[in-house]
Parts: sequence; C-alpha cells; structure tokens
Amino acid sequence: MAPGWNGAKTKVQLKLTAQRCTLLQEKKNAIAKKERREIASLIERGKLETARVKTEGIIGEDIMVELLEIMELYSEMLIARFALLELNQREPDPAIKEPLCAIIHAAPRIELREMHALREMLMAKYGREFAVAAMENTDGCVSERVTSRLRVETPSKELVDMYIAEICKAYDVEFHSPYLNTGPEDLDKVPDPLPHAAADGPLPIQPLSNNVSAATKSDLEIAAATGTVAKDSDKSKKPSTTGNSTPQSVSSHTKTEEDDKRVDDLEARFAALKRR
Repeated sequence: MAPGWNGAKTKVQLKLTAQRCTLLQEKKNAIAKKERREIASLIERGKLETARVKTEGIIGEDIMVELLEIMELYSEMLIARFALLELNQREPDPAIKEPLCAIIHAAPRIELREMHALREMLMAKYGREFAVAAMENTDGCVSERVTSRLRVETPSKELVDMYIAEICKAYDVEFHSPYLNTGPEDLDKVPDPLPHAAADGPLPIQPLSNNVSAATKSDLEIAAATGTVAKDSDKSKKPSTTGNSTPQSVSSHTKTEEDDKRVDDLEARFAALKRR
C-alpha cells in the first residue's frame, strides 16, 4: 500500500463528496431560479443589457451544476468499484482510471473541501507521476465532458439570448432578439396535427351516405334487390311461416345464417368507413 493511504477513510470521503455534490447542486439551482425571476423582471422593465450580463452568470452556474453532476457520478462509480481502488498497485485499473483522472484534474476548480481532501488521498495512493499526468491531461485521460465544462469562455450572444427567450417564455414576458430568428413563442413549437380542432371545436360528423363510395352504394342496392338485405316494406309484407318438414326448416336456418353473415359483412364495411 502507498504511504499515507487509508482505504476506510477514502471510502468515507468518497461518500461525503457525493453527498456534498448533491447539496451544492440543489443550492445552485435554488439561486438560479431566483435569478431567472429577476431576469424576467429586468426584461419587462426594458433593462436588456443588465439582463444579458446576469444571464451570462446563470449560464456559468448551469455549467458548474453539470460538472457537479459528473463528479457525483464519478464518486459513486469509485464507491461501487472500491475493490479495484484497494488493489496494491501503482497504476490504476482501467475501469477506474477515468473517474480518478477527472477528480484529480477538476477538484481545484470546484468549491468543495471534501473533494479537495479526496484528491489528496488519491494522489497519495497513485503517486506524483500519475497525479501530474492527470492534472495536465497529458495522455487525454480526462473525459471531454469534463474538460469542456472547465473551459473559461464568454458565451455567445445567441446562446445568451436563447436563455433569455426561454426564461421569458416561462414567465410569460415578451422578448425579441436580433440574434434569434424566432421569438420565444416559437421555440419548441410543434405543429398541431388537427389545426382546426382546437379553434373550432370537434369536427362535425358527416352523414354516412356522404362518405360511402359509389361502388358501395351499388352493392347495397344489389343486395336489397336480390333479397340479401330486405327493405323495410318487404319485411312487413313477408308472412311468418313455420315449416312442418325438417329439411325445409334446416334449409331455412342455413339461409338465415348466410343472410346474417352478409349483413354483418356490410356492417363491418360501414364501421370501417366511419373510422376513415
């Protein structure tokens, strides 16, 4: 084991780091929510430049929250793979190299004393050479999603105004930007598949006869003429008879079943037409 390395203390420190990352995220999110309300108020009062400056700060805090989420994930990963961390070797296992390099590289830029202490423990475990390589990212061991969030750069005017547009949309404040092609009301706008339904109410149900094709109408007329579907007047004229012989009753029963089947087929076609 490396001098100064204590596995039990390191595991406790990992848990503390993960917890503190969560708490700091919640704190920053609460502050950002309050600042978003202030930005909406500034836009409403016409103080656009002040709102843009404040929005740049919010963007920076959002990036830091994302970085904290990544650090929390890496801490949880090291806790889950702690057996690999306790191996008596100077080079870390490839399965834990990425979180180790990320924590050593990013900890100085994060205001968490728990992470600073964890960084010292990991550097003591793997030695100065590995620590320097992680700090300088000489072999690209630090993930791009970490290094990209550590870059210091001013956000573009388009990004700032996109943030402001989303904030104004949430607080129902009018905002127009020369850097955006669309206003806040056009962001994430999905076209309505039934544009007239919301404005004019439900679509009126058309009579079935208007939707039935000429071929279907001719089928109905032929069915009525051949007796497959009897007309109302024909039904009233037909006498009700009871067959005395068994063969006649069986034949009548078979014919009735065939007629019912044809009627059911026609009804099914009507139902299909209604669904179109």
